[in-house]
Amino acid sequence: MQRRWWLGEFVGTFLLVFFGCGSLAAAITTGVFSGIAQVALVWGVGIAIAIHVTGGLSGAHLNPAVTIGFWISGRFPMRGILPYAIIQFLGSFFACCVLYLIFQEAIDAFEIRESIVRGQVGSERSAMIFTEFFPNPSIEALQEKISMSTAIVAEIFGTFVLMFVILSLTDEKNQSKPNEMTALFIGLTVSLLICLLGPITMACLNPARDLAPRIFTFFMGWGGYSFSFNGYGWFAVYVVSPILGAGLGAWIYRYVFARQLEPPSSANSSA
Repeated sequence: MQRRWWLGEFVGTFLLVFFGCGSLAAAITTGVFSGIAQVALVWGVGIAIAIHVTGGLSGAHLNPAVTIGFWISGRFPMRGILPYAIIQFLGSFFACCVLYLIFQEAIDAFEIRESIVRGQVGSERSAMIFTEFFPNPSIEALQEKISMSTAIVAEIFGTFVLMFVILSLTDEKNQSKPNEMTALFIGLTVSLLICLLGPITMACLNPARDLAPRIFTFFMGWGGYSFSFNGYGWFAVYVVSPILGAGLGAWIYRYVFARQLEPPSSANSSA
């Protein structure tokens, strides 16, 4: 690990959350986006930009679950997991601070217009600019109809797909990997997952993207409501599940899929 890695992970995670949560802030407070697909597209493009900007510094993990997945795949040392996670958390938290400075007046106006009192029932509709809840508070048809087990499955499978795609797109043995287009394909994968899972869990897929903003909301008036809305489910769904999903995706890729990419001569010699 080179010393510059911390700059890459801090800036990259900052950009990821700034663009992603910024799209939510604009959508919720001003209504400029007409649907989840537009928000998902901004998330995806933001991630692609973040990867392009910081990939040469740190590998652009930008996600503790992805960092763990790279370790399981044999591409990252265990000693780097905690430092990466801490810097990713800080980048995410700082992005929330900047977004709040920009959108504070718009958020206040939205809460007044919708009779929302922070920390009280219903304030998840403004807190969701930063953190996540299941089901998505903006989808009225799903309220009280999504169980924690369903949300866990969604986050595990979503992060499994993301980790599997990342490893495939960055594997030197994969002759069809897109090279210069890798960041864009990863971003589009996230966009697709948000379109599919966004109504269910808001498609976290990243513990740093959820935990740091959730703590941020605690200090900015929502208090413990962000932690109590889903009970302890927030931890299982948005912290544990992405890690499990990424770990599973990395394990299957390394021990099942990647072996099929080895040249026949190499495979025969190791048999």
